[in-house]
Amino acid sequence: MQSLEITYHDEVGFLDNQELNWQDWITRLLLLAKQEIAKSNNLEMSINFVNEERSQELNYKYRDQDHPTDVISFAIEDGENGLDLSTFVSDPDFQEDIGDLFMCPSVIKRHSQEYGTGWKREFGYTLVHGFLHLNGYDHIDPVEAKEMFGIQGKVLEDYGLPLHLEQLDKGRGK
Repeated sequence: MQSLEITYHDEVGFLDNQELNWQDWITRLLLLAKQEIAKSNNLEMSINFVNEERSQELNYKYRDQDHPTDVISFAIEDGENGLDLSTFVSDPDFQEDIGDLFMCPSVIKRHSQEYGTGWKREFGYTLVHGFLHLNGYDHIDPVEAKEMFGIQGKVLEDYGLPLHLEQLDKGRGK
């Protein structure tokens, strides 16, 4: 089976929460997303849990937005340099580093309350959203947005984190 290796950096003690085994929960959700986008090679990535101050610093430095955000993704390969990974993916030992996510649990929690989505659902939404960005998906163009949100919605529904009624059309890419 193809793998997904995740390195964690937890600046806020998020993984210490004993509610459930978050590392296992995250891995299972991202493996489902990996399968949905038909990514068959071994992947590696990092997830960094940061506070609002750090999130705001990154958001300002790299996106020129002066406020904390739920997730920021830094993809290793953004498709701009023309590197063709197909020559490597047939090697069973090849592991593609897709990049880094910086997630801010306090912003995600606030969003879950503001949107009425619930904590696990909002966390899953944010995680899959960032993962898709690391794999080259974007939502700036309406056609690309439809595809990305469609994948995101399907993964969440398949994982048992269905979209709420008011999010169904957008979340399913309609």
